[in-house]
Amino acid sequence: MKLIIGLGNPGRHYANSRHNVGFKCIDIFAHENGISLTQRGARSKLGTGQVANTKIVLAKPQTFMNLSGEAVSALIRRYKLSPKDILVIYDDLDLPLGKIRIREKGSSGGHNGLKSIISHLGTQDFPRIRVGIAPGEDNATMIRVDAIEHVLSDFTEEEKTVMSEVYPRVAAAIECILTEGLTAAMNKYN
Repeated sequence: MKLIIGLGNPGRHYANSRHNVGFKCIDIFAHENGISLTQRGARSKLGTGQVANTKIVLAKPQTFMNLSGEAVSALIRRYKLSPKDILVIYDDLDLPLGKIRIREKGSSGGHNGLKSIISHLGTQDFPRIRVGIAPGEDNATMIRVDAIEHVLSDFTEEEKTVMSEVYPRVAAAIECILTEGLTAAMNKYN
């Protein structure tokens, strides 16, 4: 079994924010694979299904980003999984808009959702997909000052166009991880 977790903030106010990229990726992957996120448990919205002969659980924690680790640790206990059986998808302010990076493990990179997960699991050894949300070069200085405002604000129309192509690519990367493995996915999508 694999547990695929998209990070974000619950509620309509945050629905289209840059910080909810993980939720959007899970929604696209669920839709493409006929999985409904109608179940609730472990402080998350859940959906179960099977992809490439692998039973999967899709999860969107409802704890707010900074407390993501509470939901993720509860999910791991509920399904009796190890951290290596999860895949976490989240926004990354250090990657250019629309770039994706798949990693086997690593630090939080300053991302509060990842910090919470690492703290609750006691390890940073779990796979993840980072999705870039950084603005263009001309805005780099502004972002360092207003990072919180940036991640909690909605995408511009131009950025929405870019992201509409990114979400299906992330869904394809998830499927590649399930069918071909993490290394093959890193080689293909990084």
